[in-house]
Amino acid sequence: MTPPALLLVGHGTRDEAGAEAFRAFVRQLGEQNPGLPVGGGFIELSPPPLADAVRELAGQGVRSFAAVPLVLVSAGHAKGDIPAALAREEQRHPGTSYAYGRPLGPHPALLTVLERRLDEQVSLEERGETTVLLVGRGSTDPDANAEVCKVARLLWEGRGYAGVEPAFVSLAAPDVPSGLDRCAKLGARRVVVLPYFLFTGILPDRVRQQAEGWAAAHPEVDVRQADVIGPEPELAELVMERYRETLKGDLRMNCDSCMYRVKLPGFEDRVGQPQQPHHHPEDSSGGHGSGHHHDHHGGHAHSH
Repeated sequence: MTPPALLLVGHGTRDEAGAEAFRAFVRQLGEQNPGLPVGGGFIELSPPPLADAVRELAGQGVRSFAAVPLVLVSAGHAKGDIPAALAREEQRHPGTSYAYGRPLGPHPALLTVLERRLDEQVSLEERGETTVLLVGRGSTDPDANAEVCKVARLLWEGRGYAGVEPAFVSLAAPDVPSGLDRCAKLGARRVVVLPYFLFTGILPDRVRQQAEGWAAAHPEVDVRQADVIGPEPELAELVMERYRETLKGDLRMNCDSCMYRVKLPGFEDRVGQPQQPHHHPEDSSGGHGSGHHHDHHGGHAHSH
């Protein structure tokens, strides 16, 4: 009997290297898990679209899918766009069903990889005089931005760095230069800029460029740049952990500070807002979907 397929869902990027890193990771998981149908697609910007990944797996006889969002924080894409896109695929392929997992972070396995990226830039002896600027994607969702701040705190705990400050490369404050300003005002003379991204792409490149610009204007501060998380063994195992918990229905979505459920200051109009799937320009299957949404075993905004 064919087990439920692992369906990895990415946001997409205009950077071909970043898109290929996602596709290579999907192939890697398939090779590491023989007998398990594995596929992956994007909701926008990059091929293959999610619809193509589902069509290919359905053509192989797959009827049950466990969808794992390959994203670090639970922002609008994970809470609304992906569940809505899965609802659309359920309509396109009668007889299929979709269980929806939760985003990857924060998780101790990812903290281990982030620490490794820092170790590539500073020695153990340098930690006490090193401040880390953890730079996330940034979102209009306060809950998602708060998760990045949580990761910064968890990364600081017990590791001996002088401090770990959060910043964002888009849509949220503080931005990278402001984050570096804060580190300097707190007395930092060595800062490692740590991108909180899974793979390379336009936004991680922007983080690097902005950090380089700030460093050129502040030669008194030693600014070093760490790499993205990448397809590490810990990431692969974490995805499989998310797959297994999705099948069991053991999901612990955070709804306590979700703007689609709770009236957060400045976001009151988002409560109960219906979610629509992204229309992917590469998706020739047509339409934006009918707006009919399912709970998907832990789907977020639409079930509020």
